[in-house]
Order: sequence, then C-alpha cells, then structure tokens
Amino acid sequence: MGDMPEIWFPNLGIQIKELSNVAFSIFGIDVYWYGVIIGTGIILSLFLALYEAKRTNQNPENYMDFTMIAIVVCVICARLYYVIFSWDYYSQHLSEIFAIRNGGLAIYGGIIGGVLTAYFYTKAKKLNFWLFADTAAPSLLLGQIIGRWGNFFNREAFGGYTDGLFAMRYMKDQVSNISQSVLDKVVNINGVEYIQVQPTFLYESFWNLCVFIILMVLKRKKKFDGEIFGLYIIGYALGRVWIEGLRTDQLIIGSTGIPVSQLLSAFLIVVGIVIIYLRNKKTKTI
Repeated sequence: MGDMPEIWFPNLGIQIKELSNVAFSIFGIDVYWYGVIIGTGIILSLFLALYEAKRTNQNPENYMDFTMIAIVVCVICARLYYVIFSWDYYSQHLSEIFAIRNGGLAIYGGIIGGVLTAYFYTKAKKLNFWLFADTAAPSLLLGQIIGRWGNFFNREAFGGYTDGLFAMRYMKDQVSNISQSVLDKVVNINGVEYIQVQPTFLYESFWNLCVFIILMVLKRKKKFDGEIFGLYIIGYALGRVWIEGLRTDQLIIGSTGIPVSQLLSAFLIVVGIVIIYLRNKKTKTI
C-alpha cells in the first residue's frame, strides 16, 4: 500500500505518491495548504487590482483599504452561506458553526459579501461603483482560479464516478462525505480502494481561467462602466451552473433536491445580462 499513489489520474498517466493537506506547522499549530492557497490568491488578486487601478487613473489605496475590509466580510458571508444551507447538521451541532478550520466555506457567500462590501464602500467613499466593480472583477476571478486548488489538497468538491479522460482517483480512506453513488463504484487496485470521480475543482479552475483571459482582453475595449463586471457574472455563472450539477457535495435547498448554487448561478446569468443591457442603455442616453 505504501507504494500506491494517494492521488491518481489513470487516463492521463499522472500519479501523486503523497500529498498532505498540511503545509507546515507553527508552534504546534498546523497551517493547511487550503489557507496558504487562499492567501496566495488574495495577494495576487490585490496586486492585479492595484495595477488596474493605476492603469485607469484610480487611487490604488482605495483597493488596499477595501481588501482589508472585504477579507473579513467575505469569510463571514462564505461561512454564513454554508451554514444556512447545511442547517440540518448545524442545528444539531451549534458549537461547530464557528469551527471554520474544520472546513465549510462557500464561494458564492464570499462573492455576495464582496459585492455588498464594494457597494457600501464606494457609496461611503463617493466612488463610481461600476468602475470599481470592473476593476475588481478580473482580480476576484484570479483568486477563484487559484483558490479552487485548495479543494484538491482537501480532497473535496469533486463529482460523481467517471472513467473519462480527466478521471481522478483518491484513496477512499482519505476522503470524507462520499456519496453512495461513488461508493458503489469503488476501484480496488492491489488491495487499495479508490474512489474515481470527476475533478470538478479542476473544471471550474480551468473554466475561470478561460473567462479571466477573455475579461483581460476585453477590459481595454469596454464601452461602459459595469460591462466587465456583468461579463464576469455571466461567464462565471455559466460555468458554475453545469459544474455544480456534477458535484456530489451540493448544498441543497431544504428538501427540494435543488442545488442552491446551481439555481443561484442560473439567476445570476440573467442578472449579468440585465446589468449589461441597462448600463449600455444608460451610456447611450447620456
């Protein structure tokens, strides 16, 4: 068993012998790769926002100050979103609501928190919200591209069974919250049991990368403030609406069986289209 890879992409010929979710320890406290990756994403996203602010003759300090506030708000909202739609569990384990180190942050909660923070921040500072949102959107997407790899180290956010090109195997005893449909197709290799699943974290990271490239190209040709933000919403939501359908760890709306993030994604596609239409119309009437 010691010679068997912990993570395996059999149809790509990629094997990872050992992969810990702990990056390092400080004074006996483990620092997880998930946190390191999220932190790296935030730093690189900030650098991109500062660069874009300078390019468009904005004050970079506004984005520095905003980031300090948004980090706190986004973490709270990401946790709140997760807890609300996992209330069946947390209502019976109230003491775990604040145990963020045990996992349970939802990106959509973070996005909602970030947008609300940007709205109130720009109102307080008397800044152009739409220009601010256009500047921040590619940066936010860059953070999402990087952040999804935290799920890889945590062995989470994967889909159902597949034997397709990108099929990914995790050692079964290293993964929690495995759906029955995945357990029904456990793969046994030399006495080691693997689950073989869709790497939805990889799909979303790659999709976001494609959207990011498009936004970076179009930002220099935009016709009105709010265009890049609207395209970000549409682009991200289009990917998430189908990728979410592949996942086995969806947050469900009550007993409806409807994945909340999939429904929200569909709604946001409409919101993004409306933003672009209204902002474009307003620009033409000025």
